[in-house]
Amino acid sequence: MKEIRTSAIVAAKLKQWDITVTEGVGTMGVVGTLKSNTPGNHSIGLRADMDALSIIEKNNVSYVSTIPGIMHACGHDGHTTMLLGAAKYLAENRDSFSGTVYFIFQPAEEKDDGALRMINDKLFHRFPMDAIYGLHNLPGIPVGQFVIRSGPMMAAADSWVVTFRGTGGHGALPHLATDVTVLLAEFILSLQTIVSRNIAPTDPAVISVGAIQSGFFQSLNVLPSEIRVGGTSRSFTKDVRDTIERRMKELAHGLATGFECTAEVIFNREGFPLVNDAQSTKNAIRAVESLVGAENVDGNTPLMMGAEDFAEMLERKSGAFMFIGNGNQSGALHSPTYNFDDDALIFGVGYWVSLVQQELQNEFRVSAL
Repeated sequence: MKEIRTSAIVAAKLKQWDITVTEGVGTMGVVGTLKSNTPGNHSIGLRADMDALSIIEKNNVSYVSTIPGIMHACGHDGHTTMLLGAAKYLAENRDSFSGTVYFIFQPAEEKDDGALRMINDKLFHRFPMDAIYGLHNLPGIPVGQFVIRSGPMMAAADSWVVTFRGTGGHGALPHLATDVTVLLAEFILSLQTIVSRNIAPTDPAVISVGAIQSGFFQSLNVLPSEIRVGGTSRSFTKDVRDTIERRMKELAHGLATGFECTAEVIFNREGFPLVNDAQSTKNAIRAVESLVGAENVDGNTPLMMGAEDFAEMLERKSGAFMFIGNGNQSGALHSPTYNFDDDALIFGVGYWVSLVQQELQNEFRVSAL
């Protein structure tokens, strides 16, 4: 929610191309509305995310981030550029489609619920679209190739925090204390049994610890009285999600009782799994195959444990989310050495244009043919 400069650039470019602009959607979002020269009853939404990440960039390039501690480590600058490129082309070729295109530039995909903020600001009421599509780069896939799958494709990402409380005490006299550190060690090991022993092997799931907090390195002879651990869990179905939450609470409270301590468990369900609509997926595949050929499109890519808040939009509107190759030299997403491959830009622009012209066919031109 700090995309002030980026939102302004996006809005200025859209206005420059005579596209109707609505700013401040969901606080920082921008929506461009483009109508064809010929009348059409159908509409389509195209979404790109704009935000960056709190990471110190370690690339040695001329365009390295100039804002300390913040970089585009997920390629959202590339996503924004590709959608702007498509907007410019379609604005200059309004006879190439029939209907309305909504160019949706979303803030805060990485956190702060950017998609939900735009939805709650009546995105789909103010801009009534038949379907919505998203696009994200993917390192490890050659530039010029695309991957997608129908149905569930990306996981729901939940966060959790467990706090254990005991008495603490002197490190030299542990028998006089209730030691939350040993309790925590047992809990972390027990967490790994949830996926391996409580969830079917055919149901993908992940539980990972991301933070541990307790004690003071200035007082290493003190057993802390409180310790916190937190992390993420990933799943694709409600049943698996329910099982993870239930077993996590049971393990935390059960182990705490055994160690004469107490436990507090906070489990936050954050969003939904990303589920592609079957027909929209077919539409996306057909559009990209016309651009790069069927041999460069994988329509049955494996499930991905990463999460994406475009899932919020797909919960409310039919659509599909596509991945575009970012090559093998870009570095991993969310890493300080990630680098968007500019050679992918033209393919992203081409996909958006192909999708619009396919889904919003010029009715007069088609009937005349």
